[in-house]
Amino acid sequence: MANDLFSQINNAILDLQASEYQTYDRPLKTLARLLQHPDLAAANKSLTDGLDLDAFLESQERGGGIVGSDRLEWPDDPNRALGLTFLLILRFAENPDFIVELGHTYFDSGSKLMAGVNAITRQLVIPFARDYKSYVISCGDNSPRLVTTESNKVFIVHGHDEGALHGLARFLEKLGLEAIVLKEQPNQGRTIIEKYEDYAKEVGFAVVLLTPDDLASSASETDQNKRARQNVIFELGYFAGRLGRGRVCLLRKGDVEMPSDLFGVIYTEMDSTEGWKTKLVLELKAAKLTFDANRMWAA
Repeated sequence: MANDLFSQINNAILDLQASEYQTYDRPLKTLARLLQHPDLAAANKSLTDGLDLDAFLESQERGGGIVGSDRLEWPDDPNRALGLTFLLILRFAENPDFIVELGHTYFDSGSKLMAGVNAITRQLVIPFARDYKSYVISCGDNSPRLVTTESNKVFIVHGHDEGALHGLARFLEKLGLEAIVLKEQPNQGRTIIEKYEDYAKEVGFAVVLLTPDDLASSASETDQNKRARQNVIFELGYFAGRLGRGRVCLLRKGDVEMPSDLFGVIYTEMDSTEGWKTKLVLELKAAKLTFDANRMWAA
């Protein structure tokens, strides 16, 4: 994370916040250099295309009253305002005295020379960094929209029991839910962990199959116990932390050892009479997934 561009931009702003009159120019220049990184060139061109900072500044009405009492009239278009702020920061870096002058006119709230610089940092630079990151990540479309975390995708964590896996996946699909089985998804050039993380972000629920796939014992024991695969235990913890325990259901099949950290955690036995299906449906409904429970009885 040390080389993350936005982390370095935030660090430069933190340094600017903590600076004094003798040192504020250095973090300003660092910030401008980072904002002009080659990886940001396309976003910067889109953001500033057609903007004229000098024309914007000349169009401002000056009241000539109390220091810091004048107001900058920003364009209504948030992207144009963001682009002008970007150009302002570059101007500040070219001429550090300009931030003092601008702060004295539009932002100053005290008698000290740094009062305007500090006010610009709080009111202009910090909000800019937040909105600029959103602009870059969204490829220029940072307009507000309703985002919901609800998902009808169910991730299936499984071991080597193919029968249990396919029986569960087909049952979820019968209900109208989308079963996510990692090995059935395209790789698209990703590593296993990258592929796992990408699909894990999309799901609203996880079903973990604890099946007796491995034999293991501690160094002091001679008897071997049947255990779930290590990846199953890892992914169980991951989803319990990411989604919350209310959105993770454990299906235990056969005589499989329960990890000590899971003692007391409620699980459902994957019994041959298929009573687990009713219990799973109840858990899915409690997690507010949208599906047709009546399909459970359909032929």
